Amino acid sequence: SWVENHPGMQFLEDKNRFFLTSERSGFKNLYLMDLSGKLISTITAHEFEVEQIVKVDEKSSTLWYTCRTAENPYLRQLRKVKFDGTGNVLITDPKLSHRVSISPDGQWYSDVAESTSNPPQTRILNGDGKVVEVIGESDLKAFDAKGYKRVERFTFPAADGKTICYGKIAYPSDFDPSKKYPVIVSVYGGPESSGGAEAFQLPDPTTEWGFIAVTMDGRGTNGRGKAFKDAVYRKLGVTEIDDHAAGMAELGKRPYIDTKRVGIHGTSYGGYFSCMALLRHPEAFQVAVASSSVTKWDNYDSIYTERFMDIPQDNAEGYKAGSAMEYAKNCDGKLLIYFGTADNNVHPSNTLQLVQALGRAGKRYDMQVGPDQGHTGVNNSRMWEYFITHLMLRPVKVEKVALDTIRGRSTARK
Repeated sequence: SWVENHPGMQFLEDKNRFFLTSERSGFKNLYLMDLSGKLISTITAHEFEVEQIVKVDEKSSTLWYTCRTAENPYLRQLRKVKFDGTGNVLITDPKLSHRVSISPDGQWYSDVAESTSNPPQTRILNGDGKVVEVIGESDLKAFDAKGYKRVERFTFPAADGKTICYGKIAYPSDFDPSKKYPVIVSVYGGPESSGGAEAFQLPDPTTEWGFIAVTMDGRGTNGRGKAFKDAVYRKLGVTEIDDHAAGMAELGKRPYIDTKRVGIHGTSYGGYFSCMALLRHPEAFQVAVASSSVTKWDNYDSIYTERFMDIPQDNAEGYKAGSAMEYAKNCDGKLLIYFGTADNNVHPSNTLQLVQALGRAGKRYDMQVGPDQGHTGVNNSRMWEYFITHLMLRPVKVEKVALDTIRGRSTARK
């Protein structure tokens, strides 16, 4: 598929040797090279992602780096290793994610440790990673007193049935597992997106309206190695959308998830994603708010599109499968489309082509235009009004009326 055109490089003092970050093994790893292109040593050979070099000590030929080896791949860890690849040890607690600063002599660490559901704690570690003093803790007494719920990490099988993906779910403060709740999925979802290291997360404020809020990292996103990213190559609009539908199917096994009241929203690639989710998987998503959406990859710039989709001449089927217009006939849910008339990133013709296809298919949609607006999202208040209307006040009911019935009504009026 595609490769990094600016791989990470960090030179040593001699200006001849440098550390190279490369995906050649299938995961980002560290290599010591010289300017002739000679490999001096393989510093790491992990089957997980190296993130970045934190500190280099040339006197002891030691470097410290962050990576993604833990209970889940989003928990950032600190390791140290010799330049020749020996003595590789884990410093931090793999149950949490870490932001670490290292003393000049490499013998002490300040560590902010946290996870999605565990608030930050700042402590001092010795050279072996042992906690010697806790110097700061988060106070969640008021948080707990108000009944706010911790955001939860969850896993789900991707659409291939074997790859494990991760997501987050946030609950209302008055959450009652005996009730059923509508779900809002927020998404960007494009290749090489998301995948950031975990940090403590406050509940999404929109949950207080009675929604359950969900985000998911399907295949194509960062932090999981090259094969995980490559799953979307030449298949934009297919693999990542199918993974989100699989995620909703998994969440639907929970008795409090109302699978008939699921909304999704996003801007730019997230707008494209939201359109495609509603059109390709109406069984999983009933309402979508799509802003500044690409709707067909033939319409978008080549530097982005051809990196992930190959050229149209060599991937005609992929471009067709990734076109929202191909699925306009499936639009039986509620779709709010937004575009800015001055958008010079995703041209308005994307939205207009989708509108044309929906019209030809006889499908309903709602549209809001931003006069003289660029690559922007729909007004936030309007978006939540749309979700509350169609997921709470008037839940979507897909009804197909026979054409002869419509004709009969027309005749009766006459």
